[in-house]
Amino acid sequence: MNDVAIRTEHLSKSYDGNHAVREIALKVPRGAIYGFLGRNGAGKTTTIKMLLGLTRPSAGSAQVLGMNVATERIAILQRTAFVSEKKSLYPSLTASELLRFSRGFYPTRSDRAAEKYSRLLEIPMQQRFAKLSNGNQTKVWLLLALAQGADLLILDEPTTALDPISVDQLMHVLAEIAVDRGCTIFFSSHQLEEVERIAEYAGFMDRGKLLLQSRLDDIKSEFRLITAAGNSLPAQTSAQVLSVGVEGNFCKYVVASDAQGFAAGLSRNGATVTDVAPLSLREIFLQLVQKEQ
Repeated sequence: MNDVAIRTEHLSKSYDGNHAVREIALKVPRGAIYGFLGRNGAGKTTTIKMLLGLTRPSAGSAQVLGMNVATERIAILQRTAFVSEKKSLYPSLTASELLRFSRGFYPTRSDRAAEKYSRLLEIPMQQRFAKLSNGNQTKVWLLLALAQGADLLILDEPTTALDPISVDQLMHVLAEIAVDRGCTIFFSSHQLEEVERIAEYAGFMDRGKLLLQSRLDDIKSEFRLITAAGNSLPAQTSAQVLSVGVEGNFCKYVVASDAQGFAAGLSRNGATVTDVAPLSLREIFLQLVQKEQ
């Protein structure tokens, strides 16, 4: 059995000569929770549309659940639940009616799951979609996706307009279905704290490029902030050294790999290393974007 839920090679999309996505190579393991991170306009939504066959790539290829997006789009959609960034549905239907309407399209739809998540997310099921608050409209989209029983959940900014309690509930639900059903969850976000809570893997997008992807624990274990004092300290950046800052008599280095080796090299050259500290996911993302710029 293929152990990769999403794989792309040189996937690219251009609009009128402008590169929205540039030759990205995604690899999302089956059963994983993958956080797709980036600023607004980074290319996340365009990538998702290509994965679902909603827009054609300018170059490259994509496979989802072992199927070619270019030729097996319908089969992919039958096994994939999608929550769009633009959360609009039939405005005159209630949440209950939307559930009944969608039932026939997905044979794996679970009424039991629908009841569970509608209650957990506190959705007013008898109110028309157009009359719901933005947060409750988002919850209806999430309910339809969660009840579908899909092998893959693709969620584009799923916490839009949700209050902190609802976000917390959603994070628990996503972690639960990934463990209980082995569902793969691929969700885009610019809220890094949310991703850091539940994701096993992360990919960082900026200006259409995939800057980094790996297991989240590996990313956080590699990046370090090293503080050193001494004379003639190196001031050059490199693939390993993302940035160098000077504060008084100290130099601060953000390194992306082999922090201990870099610190040992400073010591051998007469520097005094005063601290080697981890970075938060937000700090890592900011450093990668600044390095790219």
